[in-house]
Amino acid sequence: MKITRKITLAFAIIIATIAISFMAIMYNSRAISPVAWNPPKMPKLEGVLAENELLKSTEQIDLDGWFGPEDIAVDNQGNLYAGVHISKTDFTDGRVLKIDPSGKVSVFANSESWVTGLHFDSNQNLIGGDLERGLISINQNGEIKTLASKDENGNKFLIPNDVDIAKDGNIYFTNTSSKVDFSNKHIWKILMESKPDGGLYRYNPQTEKVKTLINGTYFGNGVAVSENDDFVLMVETAKYRIIRYWLKGDKKGTKDVFIDNLPGFPNGISRRSDGSFWLGFSTKRNKSLDEIHPKPMAKKLVYGLPSILQPEAVPYGMIMHLSKNGEILKAYHDTTGEVVAEATSVEEHNGYLYFGGDVSPHISKYKLEK
Repeated sequence: MKITRKITLAFAIIIATIAISFMAIMYNSRAISPVAWNPPKMPKLEGVLAENELLKSTEQIDLDGWFGPEDIAVDNQGNLYAGVHISKTDFTDGRVLKIDPSGKVSVFANSESWVTGLHFDSNQNLIGGDLERGLISINQNGEIKTLASKDENGNKFLIPNDVDIAKDGNIYFTNTSSKVDFSNKHIWKILMESKPDGGLYRYNPQTEKVKTLINGTYFGNGVAVSENDDFVLMVETAKYRIIRYWLKGDKKGTKDVFIDNLPGFPNGISRRSDGSFWLGFSTKRNKSLDEIHPKPMAKKLVYGLPSILQPEAVPYGMIMHLSKNGEILKAYHDTTGEVVAEATSVEEHNGYLYFGGDVSPHISKYKLEK
């Protein structure tokens, strides 16, 4: 009889636990309202995309316990700069670090927040996207000035992402969202909802005015201005593609697709001196995620799961060399992610490529073949 009672009690506890878990999942799933999206068929990693282990020879530059050098800028003395945060999971505090050619790390600016995209202007001010302030400028003394915290319509830059600067001094930058601030949960929400938010913008340092170029993007991310300032490229991470916005010529003020159906989650992009581009990836694509994108209810249920049961980014190093016309010239991989787990940005300097990472404790340094 006692055994029967124990079995009954255990069964009741199991049923109650399942019921509570299901209610929690349903409650959490209410936080998003996803739409159906049919991703293009995932390309096979063959031909120019074929897997290799070229990135296995990458070196690592330690950051003295800091994490997340999402983007990297290089000054005219060869010093590296990166915005970082305090731990792999805590993005609430940060600094902008300076790493000299010997590898010595120092704090260049006490931002007290994570600074993502970085680029030097002609006066050697470091322009960046600050999660607390918006678009910022940091002078050579490490003093921070906010350039813009919202667009011309009053929409806030809650997740300013990447920046690039044209020859005329105009600053082009992305804002991933004007609806939610940065957190791992909100990033997952933006990816799952498949809705346009944020945008691509231009800041004119002379007039101190912001102009919206593209209103609503699908996780607007990396930015790169073309060699002759003809166009600006913007990475749309959630759509596995790059959008081209025309700045000159007959197509001025219009946009088109520069390259589509990429095999991973594209992140940062930068221009080479010859006009071609480097593209970095956070990770490769996830087949299961592609399969649920057309099913809004499935996405709601997955989003509602405890974080431990949700899909995680697989460590996978990948960068690409793209022509100025959007052709893939070469792909570089670390298929295990043991050396390069992510490449959120790619910066070329003096025969080397420097890779960033959202949660990496180091900057990756890869020697290019001559």
